[in-house]
Amino acid sequence: MRTLRYVMLAGLLGAAVSAQAAPVTYKLDPGHTMVLFSWSHFGFSHPTADLGIADGTLVFDQQHPSQSSVEVTMPLSNLDTHVPALDQHLKQPDFFNADKYPEVTFKSTSVQPLGGKRYKVTGNLTVHGVTRPVVLDATLNNIGTHPMTGQPAIGFNATGTLKRSDFGLGAYVPKVSDEIQLNITTEGSVPKAGAGH
Repeated sequence: MRTLRYVMLAGLLGAAVSAQAAPVTYKLDPGHTMVLFSWSHFGFSHPTADLGIADGTLVFDQQHPSQSSVEVTMPLSNLDTHVPALDQHLKQPDFFNADKYPEVTFKSTSVQPLGGKRYKVTGNLTVHGVTRPVVLDATLNNIGTHPMTGQPAIGFNATGTLKRSDFGLGAYVPKVSDEIQLNITTEGSVPKAGAGH
């Protein structure tokens, strides 16, 4: 009987460890996500725009980070430079052509742990109907129970660079820089059971 009890206990512990090690799916929070991109304007200033997200899912495997993934959708209707005229200009055919290509998407293809809380995230970015690989340097900010919702939560920052001409957005290069700097912050939570029903 004692042996059976030990076997059952070992089984329960094993199940608990397996559950703890399983990948967790987080819904990214548009209200706490900023996708900032900046560029050089004739060398005089470095404007910044926020694209934000409409929808995003992050699957994070703490024990096996290389099995993690992220996928986000960023509508150009959210584009915000704090200058309404510039917002409209960037949505025109000579730049994003938002009427024809209303969304920007990113889907990871690999996640490489770099030690500590740092990760190299490679994925396919689709802008202006063109898909190109982009590499992001990501840092895990926090993971645990969110104090306001009581739900499992996670937060990351990420940076990267890309060339807008690679996506058919080469207007005014090189006077307006081809290189774009990316600066992203996001957090997400496990949806509460029954949410959305």
